[in-house]
Amino acid sequence: MLIIAVAVGALIGLSLGALGGGGSILTVPALVYLMGMDTRAATTGSLIIVGITAVVGMVAHRRDGHVRVGQGIVFGLLGAAGAVLGTRWSLAVPADVLLAGFSVLMLVVAALMLTRRRVPAHSGGPAADEQVPFDVPIISFRPRFVCACPRAAKVVVAAVVVGLMTGFFGVGGGFLVVPALVLALDFPMPVAVGTSLLIIAMNSATSLLARAGSGIDVDWTVIGLFTGAAVVGSLLGARIATRARPRVLQVTFAGLVIAVGLYTAARSIPVLLG
Repeated sequence: MLIIAVAVGALIGLSLGALGGGGSILTVPALVYLMGMDTRAATTGSLIIVGITAVVGMVAHRRDGHVRVGQGIVFGLLGAAGAVLGTRWSLAVPADVLLAGFSVLMLVVAALMLTRRRVPAHSGGPAADEQVPFDVPIISFRPRFVCACPRAAKVVVAAVVVGLMTGFFGVGGGFLVVPALVLALDFPMPVAVGTSLLIIAMNSATSLLARAGSGIDVDWTVIGLFTGAAVVGSLLGARIATRARPRVLQVTFAGLVIAVGLYTAARSIPVLLG
């Protein structure tokens, strides 16, 4: 079992490092179906794995100047309420409902990854010289009050939704955070990826604190090995990403997510219908 934990953790870490997000979506099904954890322990363990892996990745991105700490902290604080609420919902719903919802989430994420593959980088937005610089504040009080309210609303909604997803499903939500930072704050993609890791770490920590005292027992040996393997795998995956074709990596991983999502649905949905 411990060997399986290392192997699966490394695979998920490779996915995170090579694709810049989405790998954590496999953590909960792996802990439930391969490691035999109950659903609530698996979502809690996933938060630990995702949070630590995000911190390690954030440090590397910080060295490259790709983490906007101020904006990331604000986004994470806005998502804290969502993370707490999502955690309460997660502890309240039956396990099979949680897994069924998780299977739907996995299929949605895979669809988004495949769709994003077909969208050219220059489509769907203003030209580069027309974009709002990402370091321009949304709200300013000096020398006079200025509010880019539509952008502010996008940030608030995106932050709360990401927090809900993290608290409820135990996932990092990078597949939501990165597009939100690009669309709402006009971050360049490398900055969005790096800053998303700070937000993921904050949401994971908030959700873990919300679960404190809930009586959930976690197998720390499995989680420790899983986390260590994921961290190493993410560092190796980052190197792979510089050599392999991104489209091939993305489609391959999307196929894996679809397969696991269908398996999770096949195991959980019949129980609900029965």
